[in-house]
Amino acid sequence: MATVEGRRAIPPVRVRHVLAGAVTAALWAGAAAVAALWWADTASVVGAAGWLTGAGRIAGLLCGYACAVLVGLMARVPALETRIGSDRVARWHAMAGRYTVCLLVAHVVLILAGYAAQDRMSLVHETVTVVLDYPDMLKATVGTVILLAVGITSARAARRRTSHEFWYHVHLLTYAAVFLAFFHQLVLGEEFSGKPAATAAWYALYLGVSALVLWFRVLTPIRLNRRHRLHVEAVHREAPGVYSVVVRGRHLEELGARPGQFFRWRFLGAGLGRTSTPYSLSAPPRPDRLRITVKALGDHSAAVALLKPGTRVWAEGPYGSFTAERATRRRSLLIAAGVGVTPLRALFETLPGEVTLLYRVRGAEDRILGGELEAIARRRGAQVWYAPNGAGGQRPDLTAESLRTAFPGLRGHDVYLCGPHSFAQDMYAALRAAGVPDRRIHHESFEL
Repeated sequence: MATVEGRRAIPPVRVRHVLAGAVTAALWAGAAAVAALWWADTASVVGAAGWLTGAGRIAGLLCGYACAVLVGLMARVPALETRIGSDRVARWHAMAGRYTVCLLVAHVVLILAGYAAQDRMSLVHETVTVVLDYPDMLKATVGTVILLAVGITSARAARRRTSHEFWYHVHLLTYAAVFLAFFHQLVLGEEFSGKPAATAAWYALYLGVSALVLWFRVLTPIRLNRRHRLHVEAVHREAPGVYSVVVRGRHLEELGARPGQFFRWRFLGAGLGRTSTPYSLSAPPRPDRLRITVKALGDHSAAVALLKPGTRVWAEGPYGSFTAERATRRRSLLIAAGVGVTPLRALFETLPGEVTLLYRVRGAEDRILGGELEAIARRRGAQVWYAPNGAGGQRPDLTAESLRTAFPGLRGHDVYLCGPHSFAQDMYAALRAAGVPDRRIHHESFEL
């Protein structure tokens, strides 16, 4: 397999599916091993109190394991982010978060109910006793409240009503919550009391994921940014509310970035330094510069227009597998909507073979990077098709039948798809109805 500056190339679709399956199987095997801790430590379960407490212990163990998985998936490990795909890892992280919150609620409710039944006390009295009198429970309670807050703000309905900046900072509290809740399991968990092997395994799990976070989210970015010295070279207006940012740096070919990938950017100016935000490359990377194109959709993206040349940039990446390595056919159809055209613009220039771009826009003024797309099409003999709204504002007909008519042999194309979540869902359904196999529909979505 070819390499770029020592990095392995992104594996083909089938290999990525195998890798994803192996990782998933390993995670479920870990959950089974954790559940086995309770089984090995429990001789019998007697009475309602015993069943409630036992179920609470299982839920607590699995919640502790899910917390470790949650943090591990936040570590941005390149083997996962690039070789399996950042969008899939993001969905795993979201699923792990939902499992964690559900298990946490079950653990708290079942344990307290079991203890209350065992002590013949009211649930309120038992709750106060456990929180105030049991060792490390005050810290665990704070951690529980934080995890619940993270879970609530991560729900799709809440995400749509909050800014990315607010969500980002609340999400970072996950680390504090896991740290606060960690020790009470070792102190109070019967599965670890007097069992050095189980305790050592639990420490190894948490120290292992902590090491991943330290290496890939702290030390690796420090090394990258010290080496490449990134800064803003220029900011260009592309369309109403849309700006391109040219970032200059040293030895950028060493990053091994590919068209279609993204970085997480932190601009140390215009009040943007507190948040790290993912933006895709909107042009093929060069040895001395990178370019992103941003639409003003929130406080962070709107402030990008205010960046001044010379502003220092802190970047992490590259991430993602939305690249030419996914292609399996000689012909490719790229389907974009809105600012989703940015990674496809880079691919439109570099994908080998016959390439056609279908660009869904509301009107001519919304053709982000339209001039560049048309110049690329002329230069390489490709095609750009626009799908604007009608004169009365009606949406264009992008159904399975219309796609088959417009693009003969569509079933034999690779299709790269990028746009708003609802648009991507509709187009995916239309492509599948048109007979395009799932393995040849390539998309990256971070809608959780």
